[in-house]
Order: sequence, then C-alpha cells, then structure tokens
Amino acid sequence: QVQIVESGGGSVQPGGSLRLSCVASDNIFSRHHMGWYRQAPGKQREWVATITSGGSTNYADSVKGRFAISKDNAKNTGYLQMNSLEPEDTAVYYCSGWGVYWGQGTQVTVSS
Repeated sequence: QVQIVESGGGSVQPGGSLRLSCVASDNIFSRHHMGWYRQAPGKQREWVATITSGGSTNYADSVKGRFAISKDNAKNTGYLQMNSLEPEDTAVYYCSGWGVYWGQGTQVTVSS
C-alpha cells in the first residue's frame, strides 16, 4: 500500500507563509495526479489544489494567486507553498495520491 506523510504545518500570523511537504513511499506522483485538500473543524473536506502527472495545475478559487502546488518526482515529494495566509486557511491539510491514497494530515493555524 502506498504511504503518504505530510509535514510543514504550523502556526503563523495573517499574511505569513508556510510550505507543506508530502512524501510518498513510491513514485505515485510521477504516475498519477497529486492533490492537496483541507478540513476545518465542523466542515467538509475541501479540495485546494491539484497537479497532474504531467505538471498541469489547478486551484480552488479561495486560494488562487496565494498558493502554489509543485512536485519533485525524483524525491517522490509534493509541495504546497502557502503565501498571504488568512485565518480562513486554518485547517488540517491532507495530501492525496491519485485521489485514493491519503496522508495523516498536518495542522495549519493562522491567527494573530
């Protein structure tokens, strides 16, 4: 089974930045799309961004222009660069491979 581990979360002030990492146990991100999702307390999990195996990217309107998804196939690692963070971005962020394999999540908290 493919294993995925997210890291890089933390607590920042509004306007700050974080870079999340997502390491997979095999080369799944070179073969299938990789995505970032987030879930805030009491809310449904929502899609944040996707990068295809070929490198095409898509973003939710709520993060467009602020977040950037990328990957390093040689390292089996995906990334989410998060800039201009807002309190509304507070959530547990999850990485998914192929929309099937999921990590444990990493907490992002944005507050003054």
